Amino acid sequence: MAKKTENTEDDILKNRVLTLRAEGEWKLRKGNYKHALSSFSAALDLTPKDKKCFVGRAKCFMRMGQFKNALIDAEASIKEDASFPEALYLKAEALYYMGEFEFALVFYHRGQKIRPQIEGFKLGIQKAEEAITNSLGNSSSLKLEIRGHLSFLKEEEEIEQPIAVIQNLTKKEKHHTPETLKNEKTTKQLLGEFYLHKKFLEKLLKDQDLVKGVTKSGERVEDIIQSSITSLNNCADFWSQEMPVSLKDRKQQPKQQKYSSPSDRVHFLLRSLDEIDGELTSGNAKGSLRKGEELMRIIQGWSKKDCPVKEEIMCFLHGCIGNALFDLGDVDKALQHHHKDLELAKQCKFPKATARALANIGRTYAETGQFAKAIEFWEEKIPFVHEGLEKTWLLHEIGCCYLELSHPEKARDFGLRSVAVAEELSDNKWQFRASVLLGQSELNLGNFESSVSHFEKALSLAKLQNDSTALSAIQEALDEAKQHLPH
Repeated sequence: MAKKTENTEDDILKNRVLTLRAEGEWKLRKGNYKHALSSFSAALDLTPKDKKCFVGRAKCFMRMGQFKNALIDAEASIKEDASFPEALYLKAEALYYMGEFEFALVFYHRGQKIRPQIEGFKLGIQKAEEAITNSLGNSSSLKLEIRGHLSFLKEEEEIEQPIAVIQNLTKKEKHHTPETLKNEKTTKQLLGEFYLHKKFLEKLLKDQDLVKGVTKSGERVEDIIQSSITSLNNCADFWSQEMPVSLKDRKQQPKQQKYSSPSDRVHFLLRSLDEIDGELTSGNAKGSLRKGEELMRIIQGWSKKDCPVKEEIMCFLHGCIGNALFDLGDVDKALQHHHKDLELAKQCKFPKATARALANIGRTYAETGQFAKAIEFWEEKIPFVHEGLEKTWLLHEIGCCYLELSHPEKARDFGLRSVAVAEELSDNKWQFRASVLLGQSELNLGNFESSVSHFEKALSLAKLQNDSTALSAIQEALDEAKQHLPH
């Protein structure tokens, strides 16, 4: 009799678990991820080793962008059954969206070996291999039109013009020996007033909080500062080789014709580039264009010996002229200069200049509503991105382009990748923006439960930033999404 009672209790437990699991799967298909999560969790409370419940809950976590939790559940399922295809696939997917492309590839292959007829494993292998290939490369904002009540985001997405000039000049790193740079005293003599700029930049480089930052155009502050220092070192190096005389000897030499000596050219170049950049950032596109074209004519007349960094400067000038022309409304000529910038940068193998040109071309296409073209160049830029904040920014912007093209699934894909990086960095600003993108994408896909979840997260992040405009806009979007929920 006792055995019969025990069997009855086991049957009741088994039926209860089956019911909860079925509820979870049904809610998951309906897009009610939070409710589905609760059902799977309740089932696991009753049977802590149910591999199918772990998989179901992992799917919920994946849809909600909680990839670490999805990975934990997928691994728990694999622990119960090492050859369970669904668990292997979810583990691979979680690793992929966490940016662990190599590990993801391993599990896509493992799953395909076990169940080759599942198309997801084949597609996973393709996208993981592509991501790994892109990652082997080297290392603006888009001012997109956001429809509906989320247009407040445009105000913070104003395009930042080329950041201080010299910092954008891409230099091949040199090993500066004592013979080339002499000593600190000689460097000070060679650089003159610019030596103070060099010392100031070196001081900035020691500020750990500052160097971790990223500009609105997506460039790392550390790269900008280091590039500026490298530029000044190159100038001093070049000058020391061309003018190996003491400061006293140089003062006794007759005055040279304008720009005839290396020091004249260096000072003229630095001053001119600074003026071009200053005109553009202050809104005087005409002045920037005029000075940029004048400097380009002068540089074209210089030999490689006159200006060892001639190609880098030409790249940068094409970018400045392109930006000035765009601000003046001449989009076609702007694109011509940006493409020349890109062509020369690729020809000379200047990775930073290549990345900058891709950014400018993508921005130009995006701001003129050519989102497919913008995506093409922005995705080409991905291999150049290694820093976290720049990565979350770029993935977010590409996602916005896909949303504009009515491809919400692609937009969600990039939104999930963006929010994963932002969460890893604990960056509230980009978690907020990526959550908004995810909320919009899920709303367009008809996944209203998930849309509400992402908008609620965005709302809580907006409260942390004390942004009343954002709070109002997100609340309206959230209310709209909630109207679609079943009552």
